[in-house]
Amino acid sequence: MESLKVKAVSYQQMIVAGKIDEAYEKYVSPDFRHHNPYFSGDGGSLKQAMKENDGMSPNKTFEVKQTIEEAGMVMVYSHIKQNPDDLGAAVVHIFRFSNGKIIEMWDVGQPVPAESPNENGMF
Repeated sequence: MESLKVKAVSYQQMIVAGKIDEAYEKYVSPDFRHHNPYFSGDGGSLKQAMKENDGMSPNKTFEVKQTIEEAGMVMVYSHIKQNPDDLGAAVVHIFRFSNGKIIEMWDVGQPVPAESPNENGMF
């Protein structure tokens, strides 16, 4: 049986690969809701936005940096680029699962700057 961490990462990998309908079918609850402030809070609105993004950025990349699982919640910290030449963004997705499916999601991101005084980098 897949762990919740594996499910969360697999869901995101499928989204980035353009397999949005399949990702929703396999991993998302019909009662899904999200907290992205740029879209209506229902699953269908976010799914449509993901499809539009896939059409605009078909070569995006997704690299997982860290995952944490606790009490039915999974946090995925990743580096997402809209195209290979993009500096990208550090993104945290938080998933709440119910009955093995994603029922709720939060996401926050920060663009990777071209220059930074921080010698540790973002990752």
